[in-house]
Amino acid sequence: MKFKLEKQDFLNLLSRVQSIVEKRNTMPILVNVLMEADADADTLTLYATNLEVSVIASKKAKIENPGKAVINAKNLFDIVKELNNDFIEIEKQGNEWLKITQGKSVFNIVGIKPEEFPVFPALNSKNFIKIDSHLFKDMIDKTIFCVSHDETRYHLNGVFLEKTADKDFRMVATDGHRLSLVTRSSESNIKLDNISNGIIIPRKGLYEIKKLLESADGDFELTIEGAQLVIKYDEAVLMIRLIEGKYPNYKQLIPQKLQKDIKVNKELLQSSLKRVSLLSNQKSKGVTLAFKNNKMEISSNNPELGDAKEEIAINYKGESF
Repeated sequence: MKFKLEKQDFLNLLSRVQSIVEKRNTMPILVNVLMEADADADTLTLYATNLEVSVIASKKAKIENPGKAVINAKNLFDIVKELNNDFIEIEKQGNEWLKITQGKSVFNIVGIKPEEFPVFPALNSKNFIKIDSHLFKDMIDKTIFCVSHDETRYHLNGVFLEKTADKDFRMVATDGHRLSLVTRSSESNIKLDNISNGIIIPRKGLYEIKKLLESADGDFELTIEGAQLVIKYDEAVLMIRLIEGKYPNYKQLIPQKLQKDIKVNKELLQSSLKRVSLLSNQKSKGVTLAFKNNKMEISSNNPELGDAKEEIAINYKGESF
């Protein structure tokens, strides 16, 4: 295997796999990335997986000899990052080592046999739907903070995604103490029958979707194949193993009849909470809210630090509590 590629293009490819390669060494092979040079398509493709999330990323390259190589992802990334902005030549040696050359800089790093790398799941589905990337990222931001970290409640370790109407879909997350729900509409029909009953996307997978769509503009493609969610955008394919199990009936957790209705300016409340919580209990970070006609009092108390109190205007008429 031998190819040439611009430093920035190679760095962009390697950046996409850094957060996916397994760093905890439960399976040492997972700290590596599989590189495949295809001479027919003049394309370099990288494969990385932690068995929960997998990524395939491709770029055009000058392929002199096709082939495959498996190399430590972080070591390769660190070397490429320090090279100059110019073409880099990569050549696989007979002993599976990788030779990296740029000008007078030469690096040789240890590789392993490609046959030892996990087999990637085949992607057969053509039934992709298009979703606006900004809309989807916004939904993730509004729900991911509520995902449970309790491994014993595995079905709560992700965000529940379901189709609620032809063009509407919803994300829900809860950790048992709080719940976040957001519903949005797409411009086209969501033609995925297996999303009607809902799927649970793991937290790690959601962070990777966010990362992939970080600089995205416009639509990305999504489908479900077996037990996997597949995301396609800009020469990259993300495959996420869905969480098995039944998500709790979140509708039962949402009160249907609310006794009190309060409206408050978001920025005003947020800045006030930040200030008052400076003197709150360091463990609970708790503050006390007291409501009376058109006023809300926010207070905190910490015997070791002192106390704080602030009052802000709200839209509320009713008994104090």
